Amino acid sequence: PTPHIFTPFQGPLVRARYVERPNRFLLRIGFDQEPEVHDAHLPDPGRLKELLLPDAELWVRPVPPSSTRRTRWTAVLVRSPDGELISMDTTLPNRLMGAALEAGALEEFSGFEMVRSEWPHGRSRFDFLLRHADGTQMVLEVKSVTLVRDRVALFPDAVTERGARHVAELADFAERPGWAASVLFVLQRSDAERIVAARDIDPRFSDTLADAAKRGVRVLGRRCAVTVEGVTLGDPVPAGPG
Repeated sequence: PTPHIFTPFQGPLVRARYVERPNRFLLRIGFDQEPEVHDAHLPDPGRLKELLLPDAELWVRPVPPSSTRRTRWTAVLVRSPDGELISMDTTLPNRLMGAALEAGALEEFSGFEMVRSEWPHGRSRFDFLLRHADGTQMVLEVKSVTLVRDRVALFPDAVTERGARHVAELADFAERPGWAASVLFVLQRSDAERIVAARDIDPRFSDTLADAAKRGVRVLGRRCAVTVEGVTLGDPVPAGPG
């Protein structure tokens, strides 16, 4: 079984409802028994169109009074139409995986230790650099997944040129002697049986991932259990180009 790896939300969170989304990073939200509409920062720039539906249940975090930020709230969770709680914090998977790597909790990377996070190379910055006991170095990219259709999770939910570039660079690493590369899709919900590339949304990313897998990049997936308290790392879930 997966060791217990839990990343709490800075809380407590407050329940709200979705009103509208004026731009990628801004939501308008309402609270029960309140006619006033408030602004909330949205940390997930994806489309989220299957989730941000009229009056959808949100969970938001207040911004500290000392902050100079204009928005006084940050959106953290949304409840899907079928009742699933989904994290919209795109930075959380990296924190969760960092804790899991430090604890040696990922059997997918048995024998590897984390050298550093946010590893710069060329004009890119990769999420993690790992090193195996035998000297092999591994570049690891972590991708946040929130979109699910018919129990199949899909990435991305919006075109990602940066994501395609990173995956292509992983393939170059995978072909180097003494190097390995992996991409780990972290499903910020628990209701999918597999994770695949969303060809209908971003065919370039789908093709790049398929090419990378052929060239030796490991394509991995994990699901999570999400509550209003935080996110717990779940079991591996099959992942691939399609």
